[in-house]
Amino acid sequence: MSSAFKKRVLLTGATGFVGTALMQSVSSGTTDNSHENVQIVPAPAELDLRDADAVAQAVTSARADAVIHLAARSAVPESFSDPHGTYAVNFIGTLNLLCALRSTGFSGRFLYVSSGDVYGAVPVADLPIREQRPLAPRSPYAVSKAAAELLCGQWERSHDIDMVICRPFNHIGPGQDRRFAVSEFAAQLVEIKRTGAAPILNVGNIDVTRDFLDVRDVVRAYFLLLDRGRRGVIYNICSGRERSLRSMIELLSERLGLNVEIRVDSTRVRGNEQARVAGCPDRLIADTGWVPRARLEETVDRIIGHWEMKKT
Repeated sequence: MSSAFKKRVLLTGATGFVGTALMQSVSSGTTDNSHENVQIVPAPAELDLRDADAVAQAVTSARADAVIHLAARSAVPESFSDPHGTYAVNFIGTLNLLCALRSTGFSGRFLYVSSGDVYGAVPVADLPIREQRPLAPRSPYAVSKAAAELLCGQWERSHDIDMVICRPFNHIGPGQDRRFAVSEFAAQLVEIKRTGAAPILNVGNIDVTRDFLDVRDVVRAYFLLLDRGRRGVIYNICSGRERSLRSMIELLSERLGLNVEIRVDSTRVRGNEQARVAGCPDRLIADTGWVPRARLEETVDRIIGHWEMKKT
């Protein structure tokens, strides 16, 4: 590809947590140089994926050579309280986007960002989770992502679209909403240190484990999949390691110099929660050369710094 030519990549969800991190990674050059021939074209911040006409207008304006489809309702508890809204945005919104692309003659690569949540409950004996595992989603959010994956697969086969699907596991970093555990822990702990309040942390079940990645490593994986992923293939994006939420609280507390008392808040405990999670990133590593780079301590410091700035 000539250095004078920049591939136009339509990015949905550009103003969200991951979209913001992606835009920052491109501007700072931390995407394994795969950003050098890329021009990110963010979809309008106000774009409602449920509005087919608005989606068609955004796609026409973008004149995209490729798409990274991030936009979604991503909070699991919210998906239970408003399943119709979750399905409408995550499934129908994806269909609207695919239809709009087809109407413009789009012939590039479409990267659909799904979720590791689609696997559902996985027995410990079957860890780490591999892409071949049958899906068993347990929330409206996970169902909406699994359904959209099937939709994308159908379009790859029926409409000859260059489709790659990825399943990121838990990713963390500065700017993440407090609906997500690590961000919420950090916000509470920063507030305790700032105000000198009693060092008590209210939590849900913190003895579960999750596979955490720095959001910047997730973004690098997206760009590498645009370049090197195999058409029609699904990729886990994960570290391959499991860490308990308790250990994350301990690390946050250590970095802040706090000794906290942990109290379980029953309203924060999810029923039938998966006890342990660890994914297998072997396929992603083999096909793209991706490896996670960020040290967990650095990631945690960046999250703490975000909340310290928010409180000043």
